[in-house]
Amino acid sequence: MSRKKIKHVAIAGNIGSGKTTLASRLGRHYNWEVNYEDTQENPYLSDFYDDMRRWSFHLQVYFLNSRYRQIIDIQRGDRTVIQDRTIYEDACIFAPNLYEMGFMSERDFNNYKTLFDTMLDQVAPPDLLIYLRAGVPKLVSNIQNRGRDYEGNMSLDYLKRLNEKYERWIEDYNRGNLLIIGVDDMDFDKNQEDFGRIVNLIDGEISGLF
Repeated sequence: MSRKKIKHVAIAGNIGSGKTTLASRLGRHYNWEVNYEDTQENPYLSDFYDDMRRWSFHLQVYFLNSRYRQIIDIQRGDRTVIQDRTIYEDACIFAPNLYEMGFMSERDFNNYKTLFDTMLDQVAPPDLLIYLRAGVPKLVSNIQNRGRDYEGNMSLDYLKRLNEKYERWIEDYNRGNLLIIGVDDMDFDKNQEDFGRIVNLIDGEISGLF
């Protein structure tokens, strides 16, 4: 099957858009290895939501390093891997948002951006980027349903600002193949028909790559 030639699929989307759930289901469906975002072992995440100004730089560097290592492993390996969130989102969305909101100093932000640019020279873009487009009400609903304690302090304004940055970023994305999926009216976790629609879209993208 041609889809075995694909090496790196990545899912992008705001907090609560369903990236992890979809990555898990697609991993099982296609027999792809799944690289999850490191939220369980991340030593900064809980502290960050309690004090964003104090911990924003540490958190972003941790995520950047984690995703960079994932991509290096993907490039060196021989399996198809689906990645839960991309390295681009850290530098194009989350870090600039924290800087603009006053939660990251200019010195730290410039240091972070330089590090990102250095890493970017060493990694290839994903063969296929899947962007999950979701409105703030959908995001809030999903976040509340999963009930992570550290996300309890997240504001609507924070989610809205992130969504605006996501839309600007995806509009300009030109590093490779892109599939945009609107998920506001979908429940691909519990509704097999919704999941099947997504699989059909992905099959169409993959078959067009080769």
